[in-house]
Parts: sequence; structure tokens; C-alpha cells
Amino acid sequence: MIELFISAFITFFVVIDPPGCAPIYASLTSDASPRERRIMALRAIVVAAIILLVFALFGEQLLSALGISLDSFRIAGGIMLFLIALEMVFEKRTERREDRAQEIIEQPEIEDVSIFPMAMPMIAGPGSIAAVMLLTSKHDGLENAVTILAALGTVLLLTLIGLIAAGPLMRILGNKVEAVITRVLGVILGALAVQFVVDGLNGSF
Repeated sequence: MIELFISAFITFFVVIDPPGCAPIYASLTSDASPRERRIMALRAIVVAAIILLVFALFGEQLLSALGISLDSFRIAGGIMLFLIALEMVFEKRTERREDRAQEIIEQPEIEDVSIFPMAMPMIAGPGSIAAVMLLTSKHDGLENAVTILAALGTVLLLTLIGLIAAGPLMRILGNKVEAVITRVLGVILGALAVQFVVDGLNGSF
């Protein structure tokens, strides 16, 4: 269980990327009061948790209804995660998030950023949805499911802390440290993504 928790925690951490979400959230909520920032951060995490929980519990049934095998989803999900890893290593993911944040900033009528873009697609995006479905489908049993969801909850809690402390955190870390962390996490995610593809290919052939 400890090994599964650590593996799931690393997967969710590198996919959701709390250090990458923090500066984006700080820029999106620069004009909000501390209380408003806390409320929006909490709302974003709750909505993202509900979305990911639904896919964790019913994602396999959805695939069955669509006639998609779990091994096919493992391969597709692994490729998707690998592309995200490449973007992290070459800083393309950060650029895309910053561009999306700038689009929101340029639209003053949008004040509450908790649902879009924070909850989805930044936290509960395609990568994290694929990851939670892959992990729950690979490890059957109630105990394994609880362990995976506990790892997800831990990462979401860390993300919440990062969002709330986004401003002070960025002043401490700085852009260079954030870039180094993102690249290291991208390499780890790339290795995990390749493992998903290998598992899917083994199951298919």
C-alpha cells in the first residue's frame, strides 16, 4: 500500500503540478482580496476533486459503454501524459498556462476563476483525468482504490495550500527555481507515461 500511495502521489503531483498552478493563480487573482482568493482556491479544489472522483469511480463503466478497452485507454493515456511531460521539460506547458491566464485577465467581466480555468482544465484536466482512470483500472480492490484516492486527496490539499500561499510562495521561489522543479517533474512523468504504454501493449498483445 505504501508503494502504491507513493506511486500514485508522484503521478498526481507531476500531472496536476501544484508549483505550476500557484503562479498562474497568483496572476489571475492579483486584484482580489485575501478572503476572495481563499474562497476561490477552495472552490477550485472542491470542483476539481468532484470531477476526478467521478472519473475514478465511473470512468471504467464509461469506457465499457463506448466500447473502449482498458488497455487501449492505458496506451492513449500514456501517450497523452508523455506529451504533457515533454511540454514540462521544454517549458511549453508553463507558456500555455500563462497564455490562458492572460486571456482571462484581458476579459474583465470574468471575475471568478475558480471553475475556469483553475478547476478545469488546470487541475482536473485531461492529464489528471487520464491518470486517475489509469491508476484505478490498473489496481483493483477497495483498499487500492482508497489508497489512490488518498494520494489524490493529499496532492489536492497541497495544491490548495499552494494556491492560498501563491503570492508569498512565488516571491520566495522565484521563476528560475520553478523552472527547475517543472523540468525534473516532467522527466519523472515521462517515465511513468512510458510504463503506462508498456502495460497497455502487454495487455493488448
